Amino acid sequence: MNISSPLPVPTTEEHELSHKLVQQISKEIQQTTQQTIPFRRFMEMALYEPQLGYYVAGKHKLGHQGDFTTAPEISPLYSRCIAQQCQPILTELGNKSTDILEFGAGSGAMAAEILRYLDEQKMLPKQYLILEVSPDLIARQKQRFSHEIPNLVKHIQWITSLPKNFKGVILANEVLDAMPVDLFSIINNKVYEQHIGFDGTQLTVHDQPASNTLAAIIDDLSIKPHSNSYTSEINPMISPWLHAIAESLTQGIMILIDYGYTRQEYYHPDRNIGTLLCYYQHRAHGDFLYYPGLQDITANVDFTAVAEAADKVELTVLSFTSQATFLIANGLEQHLIQALEYEPNKHYQYAQQVRTLTLPAEMGEHFKVMIVGKKINEGLLSFTGVDSRHKL
Repeated sequence: MNISSPLPVPTTEEHELSHKLVQQISKEIQQTTQQTIPFRRFMEMALYEPQLGYYVAGKHKLGHQGDFTTAPEISPLYSRCIAQQCQPILTELGNKSTDILEFGAGSGAMAAEILRYLDEQKMLPKQYLILEVSPDLIARQKQRFSHEIPNLVKHIQWITSLPKNFKGVILANEVLDAMPVDLFSIINNKVYEQHIGFDGTQLTVHDQPASNTLAAIIDDLSIKPHSNSYTSEINPMISPWLHAIAESLTQGIMILIDYGYTRQEYYHPDRNIGTLLCYYQHRAHGDFLYYPGLQDITANVDFTAVAEAADKVELTVLSFTSQATFLIANGLEQHLIQALEYEPNKHYQYAQQVRTLTLPAEMGEHFKVMIVGKKINEGLLSFTGVDSRHKL
């Protein structure tokens, strides 16, 4: 991923789409008393506004033609490792009565490879459910599945909300980082919340005194900045999201994979510009007002907050580790050897994929894996002996 300037110029069609979204955002701003909206609401509209937001409009988002590449697109080995962790859960609960649910299946790469692997192991779930908000992505997923795994399409079902009495495995790969966040600053020991306004021609950024609720949350974090200005984020959506999952899940696990830190690392005094980033055509930058709707806006995950929220809704944190540790514990080396038996001419490509997924300077350490569950034996997990829950 490159951090560079200037950024690519959008096409005329893309420019018009972004303009429509800005008009929609400005209309909402003008309807408020203070003529601004919280950054969290802006981020929500930029990403999810019907027909206009980044994740729901028809723009290519994943892969070389998109704005970023996720692990399932980097290598099928990644998805096979996840499938290997699903297998003992399916065995324990009875695969013919157990489901897998994936939040936001993206290109469909992970779903296709997981189903392919489980089919090989004769351990297919009753259903593979996909909770997807983007009509465009659903269409692309269906096209991929019909082409790559036509014999397994009958096991796939798209849903629009969490099912009741779910039993099985929930997969959340890079889900938390796409949730809208509150953006705050501590300036000369005073707490401010960033809002978005509109000056008649363009969106603008405003620092406003934080609400008592937000100020109290930030106070509990005990941040001690080394300078007179400190900026970071809080994700207020984690608790209600996990509450909904806890109500849905009767027995099973959820595998959360995302880039992030423990709270001590996240709010370290030296991390004084936060973690918020935008991704546009494989370039990372910090201008979140750059053509809203055309770029991804994301923030790292505070995994301590995830663990605390899980505990409050009686979901047990079963394990926490790095992506590299998780993949190695779930047979990465064996999956690599097996892949090379079928495609020996791709030795270099697979080696590069493994490096990207596991090296500390790539995705290996920055990406974390947390597994939470309900009524599940911890011994069914592949890496209970090397987890880092004590760091949370």
